[in-house]
Amino acid sequence: MTTNRQNGSLYVNIQNKIATIEFGHPASNSLPSDLLLRLTNELNVLSMNNLVSVIILKSEGDKAFCAGASFNELIAISNLEEGKKFFSGFANVINAMRTCSKIIIGRIQGKTVGGGVGLVAACDYVLATEKASIKLSELTIGIGPFVIEPAVTRKIGLAATSALTLDATSWKTAYWAKEKGLYAKVLENSKELDEEVDVLANKLASYNPEALVQMKNVLWQNTNHWKELLAERAKISGQLVLSAFTKKALAKFAK
Repeated sequence: MTTNRQNGSLYVNIQNKIATIEFGHPASNSLPSDLLLRLTNELNVLSMNNLVSVIILKSEGDKAFCAGASFNELIAISNLEEGKKFFSGFANVINAMRTCSKIIIGRIQGKTVGGGVGLVAACDYVLATEKASIKLSELTIGIGPFVIEPAVTRKIGLAATSALTLDATSWKTAYWAKEKGLYAKVLENSKELDEEVDVLANKLASYNPEALVQMKNVLWQNTNHWKELLAERAKISGQLVLSAFTKKALAKFAK
């Protein structure tokens, strides 16, 4: 079932030490500011919850995992403050995933674009289907994936990030993403994906919670400067979205 709520939906279910966060939006599970804020807050709350060891991050439906930023909100940005605030939404989610004390499993059932790729990269372990192609199309509208770049590069390396960013009109397959290290496994369909996610989450939930917390710290070492770094990147994107090039490109897309 997919949501028809304009601000999207966010549901959290906790069972057997496993918290499942499911987000949804009628526009291919894109992420408006309100939904980004709710996701950030939920991650921060779960980080402190001693009854949770593992988080599964998923989106609604069986089509796109995430279409990235809200197109309507991008078009509406009229000054630097608004632009910086909008892109800070993605910065805040990535930082919340980074500092969350729980291991985060990404369940990726379909195509993912832009900021959605950043969300995937900030997961600790990612399982996907063959349909889970990825694309960073930001350069085509005159901006760039500045906020999510550190998370993506940390996962797949600079060369792959360059290829993904500069070839801004092409989809990279799920197998390309696996080869580069973004996905740990690629499954044939959603049924197999759910089974695999379930097995992994239950295994992790059975391990020593203290060991998982320490492991999470180790996996994310050398990223303590990201709060400042991603805020700086949000400012770059906020400036670029006001450029004549971007305004023209967005108006063209809007038609």
